[in-house]
Amino acid sequence: MYLIWTHDLRPAADGSFHTGQACYGDLSLHLGIITSLRNAPFPPDYSIMPGQLLSYPFLTDSFTTSFMLGGFSLRMALLLSSLVMLVLVFAGYAFFCQRLCKTKPGMFIAFLLFFLNGGLGFVYVLDMRYVSLGTAEHNSLQAATGLIDRIWSMIAPDSWYQTPTNHTEFDTYNLRWSNVIADMLIPQRTTMGGWSMLMPCLWLLSDLLLGESRLPHHTVDMRSQSARPVLNWRQICVLGVFSGMLPMIHTHSFAALAFCSFGMMLFSLYSIFKNRQWYVLLSWLLYAAIAALLAVPQLFQWTFAQAFANNEGTGTFLSFHFNWVNRYADGLKDGYLWFYLKNIGLPFVLICFCLFEKNYRTWLVYSGAFVIFILAELIRFQPNAYDNNKLFYVWYMLCLPAAADFAVLLWHKLRGIRVRPLMAVLSAVICFASGTISIAHECLSDWQLYSDEDVQTAQFIDQTLPEHAVFMTGRQHLNPVSALSGRIVVCGPDLWLYYHGFDTVARSADIRMFYEDPEANSDILEKYDVSYILVSGWERTDYSVNEHALERLYPVIFESDYGSLTIYSVKDVNLLENDDTFER
Repeated sequence: MYLIWTHDLRPAADGSFHTGQACYGDLSLHLGIITSLRNAPFPPDYSIMPGQLLSYPFLTDSFTTSFMLGGFSLRMALLLSSLVMLVLVFAGYAFFCQRLCKTKPGMFIAFLLFFLNGGLGFVYVLDMRYVSLGTAEHNSLQAATGLIDRIWSMIAPDSWYQTPTNHTEFDTYNLRWSNVIADMLIPQRTTMGGWSMLMPCLWLLSDLLLGESRLPHHTVDMRSQSARPVLNWRQICVLGVFSGMLPMIHTHSFAALAFCSFGMMLFSLYSIFKNRQWYVLLSWLLYAAIAALLAVPQLFQWTFAQAFANNEGTGTFLSFHFNWVNRYADGLKDGYLWFYLKNIGLPFVLICFCLFEKNYRTWLVYSGAFVIFILAELIRFQPNAYDNNKLFYVWYMLCLPAAADFAVLLWHKLRGIRVRPLMAVLSAVICFASGTISIAHECLSDWQLYSDEDVQTAQFIDQTLPEHAVFMTGRQHLNPVSALSGRIVVCGPDLWLYYHGFDTVARSADIRMFYEDPEANSDILEKYDVSYILVSGWERTDYSVNEHALERLYPVIFESDYGSLTIYSVKDVNLLENDDTFER
């Protein structure tokens, strides 16, 4: 919650909004969806790609919009909705670990391994630490000399992706196993919302499969059971409803749950056929039918339309892509197992060791988890291959309870060895060092997201201009028009739109032509039904803006205090009768 407080539009004394490194890129996308959904027609379009259906899962952001419609400010709506979802995520995984782990220490270990996850990336900091092995953007993790200097270079407020869980130099270090708190929950609100619903789904599914009195299976060998297991039909129905609501909350969570359920069902079929308990198969069919009844309309309306169609986009999202992000054009960056050992660390070893244990509970959960792993290893589910991590993290959260129990087992097996406490301490350092450094960096990180003039401009737009007006702006991702006021812009940045499958070349060319010669290209405004034009430092940097022509053709309706942001009115609308129309 401290990170949410400091990252979600933290106001500064000068009136600007600040954030941390993790949210500098993605937060504005969510802000734009949140603010543009106010009183929007349904189904909504992209506010940064008008005319295109908003197929990005928007229900988590619309949850925040509801707080705004209830009278809360944008920042307070972000904080309150985040609080609700974070409580559900943390409590949900704690209850899930409690259900699957055999011991209480195992439950706590699994919980910590998930949320303080990292890998062996911190070892680079120790490598020849009195020798400078690089410079900025070239072996920069090892550029400083001395342990303290190297640690500070990772956690300093102005360092940019220098942490050992997600380092910007992918080709040099290949560190891609991001910390769940610093790089997933804080910046990616759809992941936060998806996991808040995924956790109860996983709990319900595991409880049905592993409970001893109300399940399709018992935890003991089904061959020794003569009594008919009692099915909890109400729980099956609840699981189906929760699962079916996931696609437009977080599509990756829905896909992971579907893959996991399929794997567990295949594993359980042997016992079903062996004991001729055909009615147990009905529980799987009922679960699948309810989930499909709710999910399929969402998938066809939004997901499939964008993933498989070429509607002003780049075509299908799905493609074969072996070994996740550990790829060069002609092979692997790191050795296959070394890549996962380096990135996930000791928990990966424990997970692999559990594969050799003859344990029904472990194999049942692993049967679902490794279906996710295999599919995420072989298929790229959207243009950004890195986003498959949203599937890998579900595999990871499913495997950790067994891995944590195995760690507790090792602890007991080593009883009598005098260095056992030291081994435990070293294991904790290896498991948690990288994740702790990443979270520490986010606690110190401080970046200005929007200046006081940006905030002033957004307030003017929000209080004065029509709610769904279309603006001509540049394609910067820090755009007060789309993010803070929720107005529509002709085209947003490729930082988001490319990975959502859109080709923005034509719109980008139109924007450039208009700014550089507005008189000759005034028809572009009619093409996109533009009502207002923004000129700021971003537009002046990206284009040779002909401001003299703009001033001659269109009246100025707003100018920020220091004159860096100007809004022109395209249509004949008398918004400002005097200087007091807008009160800051």
